[in-house]
Amino acid sequence: MNIDRQDPQQYQLQLDNKIASYRLSMEQAGVEIDEIAVHRSKPLGFRMRAEFRIWHQDGQVFYAMNRRGEKRPYIIEDFPIGAPLIGQFMPLLLEALNSSSNLSRKCFSAEFLTTSSGQVLITLIYHRPLDAEWEAEARALQTQLGAGIIGRSRKQKLVLDKDYVTEILQIGGRDYSYQQVESGFTQPNAGINCQMLEWSSNQLTDGSGDLLELYCGNGNFTVVLAQHFDQVLATEISKVSVNSALSNFAANQINNVTVVRMSSEEFTQALNNERPFRRLADIDLDSYEFSTIFVDPPRAGLDSETEKLVCRFDSILYISCNPETLASNLRQITETHSIESVAVFDQFPWTDHLESGVLLRRKTQAKPLS
Repeated sequence: MNIDRQDPQQYQLQLDNKIASYRLSMEQAGVEIDEIAVHRSKPLGFRMRAEFRIWHQDGQVFYAMNRRGEKRPYIIEDFPIGAPLIGQFMPLLLEALNSSSNLSRKCFSAEFLTTSSGQVLITLIYHRPLDAEWEAEARALQTQLGAGIIGRSRKQKLVLDKDYVTEILQIGGRDYSYQQVESGFTQPNAGINCQMLEWSSNQLTDGSGDLLELYCGNGNFTVVLAQHFDQVLATEISKVSVNSALSNFAANQINNVTVVRMSSEEFTQALNNERPFRRLADIDLDSYEFSTIFVDPPRAGLDSETEKLVCRFDSILYISCNPETLASNLRQITETHSIESVAVFDQFPWTDHLESGVLLRRKTQAKPLS
């Protein structure tokens, strides 16, 4: 991210350039796309979490970041793309660090996790063991700031209150509660996340039968999509994310979802009856009547076997964070399925990254792949 060129007047230009690049990726892959629904972000104040180096210089500490291609971090005084709460707490934390040698000594970085509902969690990372004196001062700081504090060092994690925040997002006129764990993945742009969730839900309002979801994370999409299906079977490999997902299902009274801690590659092998898995011992896969698959893969996209698996479903909803791997996957998937709708979401303004969503339906003449 280049924080030197965050001029709100240039926001639309940078978004137009990303959309043009997105279209080019699809064209080069031979994927035809007509209309694209474009979901804009706020140009500034959109990022709900941030991480900064703590730079020590002349007996003081400062926030610092790295420029691409440069080894030495550069000092920053503010962070315009950060959510207002981050901007509010940055100077307060820095003042506290500079007022206490115990809090600042060998402090390497600071992480802020905030919510649109007003919660703040700050993680301080050190290159030294944290002792009782540090904990006492950190607890006083926690009370002073009214924000949660976590201390980390090698093989140490001191949670002074709790290691998560609770986000409240309004989707389709309803409030959804999400536990967001300090060490887990969360969508950093809450405004765009709401737009992605609402768009995805709208694509599947006519859903029937059961849903299979790969890469469910903390249940970000699952919580909203579950209402459209009889049953949902979701997979996720991260233990932290699985635990958060289960908590989020309970908090939102979602009772038709089963989560299996498996990778997509393993689950594909299970569906193909290639090998048994103990984690599926209590799940009768034959009892599901899957009509739809939802995938939100990492930047690497779908591997070839998962790509084949996806093509076995009548409806496919694909959320992508990498247009190039999406285009590669769609080259194969569009042999059996037609693209019904496409949307792009500017999750990360001022970077080259662009999130997108694609809904596909099976072509009437195409048969499911075995």
